[in-house]
Amino acid sequence: MAFDFLVPVSDKVLAHCELLPPQALGNNIFKHTARKGLPVLANATIAIMGVNESRNAFEKKPEKLDISEIRMQLYKLMMGNWNTTLIDMGDIEEGETVEDTYFVVKEIVAGLLEEKIIPVIIGGTQDITYPTYRAFDGLHDMVNLVAVDSRFDFGEDDELISSHSYMSKIITDKPNNLFNFCNIGYQSYFNAQEEMDLMERLFFDAYRLGEITADISLAEPLLRDANIVSLDARAIQACDLNGSHNFSPNGFNGREICAIARYAGISEKVSVFGIYESENTVQSFMLMAQIIWYFVEGTNYRIEESPHLQNNDFIKFTVPTETEELVFYKSNISGRWWVEIPSILSSHTKTNSPALLPCIEQDYLDACNQNIPDRWFKAYKKGFI
Repeated sequence: MAFDFLVPVSDKVLAHCELLPPQALGNNIFKHTARKGLPVLANATIAIMGVNESRNAFEKKPEKLDISEIRMQLYKLMMGNWNTTLIDMGDIEEGETVEDTYFVVKEIVAGLLEEKIIPVIIGGTQDITYPTYRAFDGLHDMVNLVAVDSRFDFGEDDELISSHSYMSKIITDKPNNLFNFCNIGYQSYFNAQEEMDLMERLFFDAYRLGEITADISLAEPLLRDANIVSLDARAIQACDLNGSHNFSPNGFNGREICAIARYAGISEKVSVFGIYESENTVQSFMLMAQIIWYFVEGTNYRIEESPHLQNNDFIKFTVPTETEELVFYKSNISGRWWVEIPSILSSHTKTNSPALLPCIEQDYLDACNQNIPDRWFKAYKKGFI
C-alpha cells in the first residue's frame, strides 16, 4: 500500500512541539510518528505531507527543501477558531526513479481524495503537480487546475517533464481529464508569445501579475471552480522570501499570496493544495507556514451553495445584450456572483440546467454596459459544463 512509503515526522519536529503552548497548531494536529504510526484518517479534513523529490527541477537544486523547518514554523502558529481536524502524514522520500515517486504521490493523493480529505502538499519542485492531477483519474470526469505562477510552464515540445514543462505533460497525456487551466500572476517577460497564443487557442484563462495585485479579490472567482491549486513560490517577490537568483524582484508580496491561499481554502471545490519551489531560508519557511495557515483558515469558511439548488438565497439578474441574454446570480449569504453559461454540452449535465461560471460584480456591471466578460466567451466556446 502506498501509505507504507510515508516517512514519519522527524524527532526534531516532535521535540519542538514539546516546547509549544497548548494553543499552538503543533499540539492540535495528529502526526505520523515512528512510535504511533499513521494517524487515523476518519473525520480528518486536511492532511499535510511533504514530497522530497527535486530531480526534475529545471534549475538543479543544490540541496533538498528542508520540510521539517517549514513544519516547525507552521506548528508554532496558533489555532484559529476552527472545526477542522488536521493530520500530518509525514514525507514521501525519493523513489528509485522520479516515476516511482510520482506513482506513490498519485496513489496517496487518490486515497485521500476517496476519503474526502484535502491533501496539502509541500514539494521541492512543481512537477509534483502532475501526479496530483493524475490522482483524479477515475474519480473526476474533468479537472480544473489553477496555477499561481509567473510562468505557464509549457516548456519545449521535446523537453521531458520538469518544473518548467509539467503543463505540457498534463495537456498531452492520456487520459486527458483537464477541462480548464487558469494561471494567476504570470509575468509576460518569462513567457514566450507562442505560449500565450496556446493559452488563447485552448481557451485557458491567464491573469497578469499587475491585474491581480491591482485587485486581489479578482482571484476569488478563478479559484472557486478549481479542483487543484498549484502554487509556485517563485511567483512571490524575492525580497519576501530572502530568495536566491531563482526568484524575481517582481511578484506577489506576502500579504497577497496569503490572501490567495485563503481564497483557495474558501473554495468548496478545491481538493488538492500544493506549495512548491520554496528555498531553505528562515523567511521562506515562515511564509510557507503562513500560506498553509491561511489555506486552513479558508477551509473553515467554506459554504456549500449553488443558485440552482438554493434559489431563495440568491438574487437573479437578467441582462439583455445585443447578442446574448446573460443571467447573473448573487448570493445573499456570501455575496458571491455567478453567471449562467448556456452549455452546448448541456445534455451531458445531470440536471440539463445551464452551467454556472463564478464571476464578480464588475462582470455584471460590465454586462449592463453591453460588455460581455471575456471569461464568459471562453467558457461558452468550450461548451462549459
